[in-house]
Amino acid sequence: MEIKTPLTKEKIQSLKSGDYVYITGTIYTARDAAHKRMSEALAAGEELPIDVKDQIIYYMGPTPAKEGQVIGSAGPTTASRMDKYAPKLLNLGLSGMIGKGKRSQEVIDAIVLNEAVYFAAVGGAGALLSKCIKKSEVVAYEDLGTEAIRKLEVENFPAIVVIDRNGNNLYDEVC
Repeated sequence: MEIKTPLTKEKIQSLKSGDYVYITGTIYTARDAAHKRMSEALAAGEELPIDVKDQIIYYMGPTPAKEGQVIGSAGPTTASRMDKYAPKLLNLGLSGMIGKGKRSQEVIDAIVLNEAVYFAAVGGAGALLSKCIKKSEVVAYEDLGTEAIRKLEVENFPAIVVIDRNGNNLYDEVC
């Protein structure tokens, strides 16, 4: 199934746990340090550096790009490290997350409450996934290096729906 961003509630309705998808459009990257900084900004009453409404955040910190490449290896990182931050972002309108591994019950509950979705990308396939990234631009927290927030333009980025808007969890179904 092909998905074009932004990832609206209407698009999420058709996604079911276990679906293979190909994402095209804009997605953002953020890992631990960027999530911590966004959380601190919200706690201080500040605006986030990106509008998360109807957006997807990919939990990824790329390796440096080699000559002629847009980005280096771009594999997913373990999503549970962002679990303490995810519910707040979901409540602000974040509609999708891409990572690897299981999520906490608190995140699953926030996914259901906000009709969002959690995708998995294949760990260990970062070099292949980077070929789907057509443009990469640091948009916030440049001082964090690879953990800075990046705006990516992706084309046919492969992912699997792990947790759908109803809380159906592929990991529970197969493990």
